[in-house]
Amino acid sequence: MWLIFAILSAVFAALTSILAKIGIDGVNSNLATAIRTVVVVIMAWGMVFITHTQGGIAEISRKSWIFLVLSGLATGASWLFYYRALQIGDASKVVPVDKLSVVITLVLAFIFLHEQFTIKSIIGCVLIAAGTLMMVL
Repeated sequence: MWLIFAILSAVFAALTSILAKIGIDGVNSNLATAIRTVVVVIMAWGMVFITHTQGGIAEISRKSWIFLVLSGLATGASWLFYYRALQIGDASKVVPVDKLSVVITLVLAFIFLHEQFTIKSIIGCVLIAAGTLMMVL
């Protein structure tokens, strides 16, 4: 089931890039990011209330709060930089560079989460990096 959700995530991420590139024309990138963020917040909280999971807030540990807030800050920074790059660059070049996050995530997961680096993941990282370079240069 995770694979279906991951594929849907990729499809919607692709739509996000195209829709954002069209929508950001003539709009300050920070303002565009703020508008997008409000929509995401409303959608996320809507799902919380639809699924009746708002009661779980009291059960969140201090550690989880810290890392969720840090993750939110990282997401915000990512979106701000992404929208600015998308505003001044071609989507066909910005998006592949943004997807280098896959390679960076694998390295960070190895370092901090002690996840395994296999020959397949190393080859995948090299191919993603090489593909990104080919698309950008």
